[in-house]
Amino acid sequence: MPLVDAVVPGNAVPIFFVTSETWPQIRDELPAPAAAFATACDFEPTPGRLLILPSAEGRLAGVLFGLERKDAKSRDPFLPGRLATSLPAGTYRFANAPHDVDLATLAFVLSSYRFMRYKKADNSQSPELCTPEGVDKVRILRIANAVALGRDLINTPANDLGPDALEAAALKVATQFQAKASVIRGEKLLQTNYPLIHAVGRASDKAPRLVDFVWGPKDAPKVTLVGKGVCFDTGGLDIKPESAMLLMKKDMGGAATALALAQMIMDANASVRLRVILPVVENAIAGNAMRPGDIYKSRKGLTVEIGNTDAEGRLILADALALADEDAPDLLLDFATLTGAARVALGPDLPPFYTMDEDLAGEIARHGAQTHDPVWRLPLWDPYDKLIDGKVGNLCNISGGSFAGSITAALFLRRFVEKAKAWAHFDIYAWNPTAKSARPEGAEVQVARLLFDLIEARYGCKAKVEVPKDNRKIVRRVGFLDHESDEGSIFDDFVP
Repeated sequence: MPLVDAVVPGNAVPIFFVTSETWPQIRDELPAPAAAFATACDFEPTPGRLLILPSAEGRLAGVLFGLERKDAKSRDPFLPGRLATSLPAGTYRFANAPHDVDLATLAFVLSSYRFMRYKKADNSQSPELCTPEGVDKVRILRIANAVALGRDLINTPANDLGPDALEAAALKVATQFQAKASVIRGEKLLQTNYPLIHAVGRASDKAPRLVDFVWGPKDAPKVTLVGKGVCFDTGGLDIKPESAMLLMKKDMGGAATALALAQMIMDANASVRLRVILPVVENAIAGNAMRPGDIYKSRKGLTVEIGNTDAEGRLILADALALADEDAPDLLLDFATLTGAARVALGPDLPPFYTMDEDLAGEIARHGAQTHDPVWRLPLWDPYDKLIDGKVGNLCNISGGSFAGSITAALFLRRFVEKAKAWAHFDIYAWNPTAKSARPEGAEVQVARLLFDLIEARYGCKAKVEVPKDNRKIVRRVGFLDHESDEGSIFDDFVP
């Protein structure tokens, strides 16, 4: 596994973090051959620059890695994550502290993730890091394992992760922590008053469904997570163009985020009553698909006009949020790959969030900065609320214009939240277009780490729970789903 016990073995290779300020002193303290080698290589301690120092016997004697100066305008605490993909196999240790030792350690582990389900497994050894002094190894691996779970789910294509498989993945997490779970599928959605979830998913040969599980003591503060689970989005009859449809396997990224965060919360035994609600569908095209101009009555009783069938995520979230709101949770959080407008405004790395609670907004921003899990608050701008008023029904699922698309989507969702003491909506992207430190190209779990930090700080944890000893298969596993089944069954030996 990428992180080993803090006891430093004698052959652990030291990693020296250097800046333009500290390099002269560190160079002077290196053995003369190593210092001469660095000079011969014209090493400069620029951020991300790496140099492996040989010993006189030709072995690895040390590693130099450049960081930003302390007075730099911005510093990337995840920059040391590059070491996990740049160093040869071996055991390493931090010889001195990077800017943030906890985030540097987490970055090393997150960078070790690989999704190799559809390729021959790489059996070559990877670098391992001795847990630095003062770093909570259990917590680091708890977070990394949950992120790996979410990345695996998002990376898996829709032919192996349809509604059946996503349901199975959710139930696997629930079962692992003895949560009480239920699933409503197909026509029973109509019988139990989830008409919008049914309308979006009924055209698929895989029935739409609602997965709901609860964990924790009944008298604890109620924290509810709602995640958009559209396993593939064609756009429906308002079909997407080819370029927009290519990455639609990730349209269940909200559900994956909710499951990753739920796993962190339950594994840490947080002092909360956790509820996870996942509307799971495939937005397909068939003779019974919902049509533009259709009007459906929502679970809350509001009638919704379908202005565009490609604005389906907010529809399934509306019924799910209405259900969650009935329980009047202390904290209600929803996650969705909801709008392209959010990406136009803030790009793929910075998800917007929305809340009416000023204290919660401050907490989210603070924990986002502390965990290097960035977000940016956008306004629930009341004057735009009239843009989603319906002409025939109570409201329409689109505004009819090209402006403020992420804001009007959030305002749509707000119509279905009344009783929750605090609510926040996250319009995530769930994907890294290019590889970055600790963020390999492909699926990404955004905002879960910051919210786990927030929930820990708000409610506390009763006791720490040990993580499995064998973490290699979790962080570098070939895929969360079994290759043999049509839809994908869960590894029997999977341990969150």
